[in-house]
Amino acid sequence: MSRKLRLDAVLIQAVIAGALSFSHLHDLAEAAGQDGWKAWAYPISVDLLLVAAWRRMRTHADNRAAWIWFVIALAASLGANIATAGLLDLEEVPAWLRILVAGWPALAFLGGTLLAHTPTTPEPVGPTAAPLAAPDPEPAPDVTVERAPEPAPELPAAPAPSAAPAPATLPAVAVPPALLDHARKVADTHHATTGARIDSATLRARLGVPPLLADAINAQLT
Repeated sequence: MSRKLRLDAVLIQAVIAGALSFSHLHDLAEAAGQDGWKAWAYPISVDLLLVAAWRRMRTHADNRAAWIWFVIALAASLGANIATAGLLDLEEVPAWLRILVAGWPALAFLGGTLLAHTPTTPEPVGPTAAPLAAPDPEPAPDVTVERAPEPAPELPAAPAPSAAPAPATLPAVAVPPALLDHARKVADTHHATTGARIDSATLRARLGVPPLLADAINAQLT
């Protein structure tokens, strides 16, 4: 199914205005010394800068730069329309106009580059709430802390001295009479030799008996 081309009065008017402006820019560039294909490139450059600036104004929130370059391109197009309306002698174009036409490519290149590569700020999705200010910290109350004296720790009472243990009583050990007689002889010999009474350790060593038996013998010798 073929699509029918819808004729719009506004579109037709735009085509006619663009063609006339294109022709005026070409004539002015040619009169300023830009002959051949260069004269046709000037109107294309002006129209492209107009379109680029208009698109940026419609699609970005920060459009101050786009408005500046749109006004510059519009002034170039409008100036060419006025200059070719008979107010300017195209046979003798003034030097300042030749300078403007010759410097237009560099100006258009600068404007197109800035419009294409200037970073944009995305539009906010919704109303942003202002950041809440942090509340001022409340002053701390002036509190004087008094420390009560702590009582000295009580030392544990010393344990009462225990009574001296009673001397252990030696168990009763039966001493054979023959061993007791032999022990007396050994004790007498020791007393005669040393002048001292024999003790249990010496008696045990001389008789070769256990300590308990030596103590029991020594007890009976006294």
